Amino acid sequence: MADPQVSAELLPQHIAIIMDGNGRWAKQQGKPRLYGHRVAVKAVRETISTASRLGIQAVTLFAFSSENWRRPQEEVSLLMDLFMMVLTREVKKLHKNNLKLQIIGDKTRFSSPLQIKIAKAEALTQNNTGTVVNVAANYGGKWDITQAVKQLAMTVDSGELAPADITEETISQYLCLSDLPDVDLMIRTSGECRISNFLLWQMAYAELYFTDLFWPDFGEQPLLDAITWFINRERRFGCTSEQLQLFMSQTA
Repeated sequence: MADPQVSAELLPQHIAIIMDGNGRWAKQQGKPRLYGHRVAVKAVRETISTASRLGIQAVTLFAFSSENWRRPQEEVSLLMDLFMMVLTREVKKLHKNNLKLQIIGDKTRFSSPLQIKIAKAEALTQNNTGTVVNVAANYGGKWDITQAVKQLAMTVDSGELAPADITEETISQYLCLSDLPDVDLMIRTSGECRISNFLLWQMAYAELYFTDLFWPDFGEQPLLDAITWFINRERRFGCTSEQLQLFMSQTA
């Protein structure tokens, strides 16, 4: 029997990724934790490129949670420097490839130079029509819902909205990523099996995929494996990662 063909309708529209295990990966190499964070940029680049070639509408990467401020100050400072460097180097590549960058989270805690860099990066790519790359930085799902409720409360207080008229759709409009479909597939690396306060509302019906790979070892093939798992689980389609690779070559 001929292999079934992969169609775009079977692919997840929105993939969220918890990029975990950089420090443990570096420790295995006998290197400091920051080395793992630096090498992880390659995995980010390869993952975004693969998702773009597949025509995935959005990819949301959990880069820095609101709880990560509790890490040693030296590591936090180095992560902020790395974030600044990556924004400088990568945003032009994203723009060249018609990708749109959005940073979600409470940006007020970042330094003024970093906030300015974020604003410029978002402005440069805001009219691009390819895959939307969301980077969650100083983000937490509880924070997201809380800030949405605060905005909604002010709308009610001003008389623009009656409490009885509040629906799930109303709340969704005030959340981060309100302009994108909810998450279809969530991927977490490093073998941890929890969602760690990430996109709590937006992942309500997502398929959850956990892999033992540390994030620096992630890339095209592991992403294709995760999407294959999603298609087979969600659609009972019998797809293989080789078919996804063929699909990418046909749509390139």
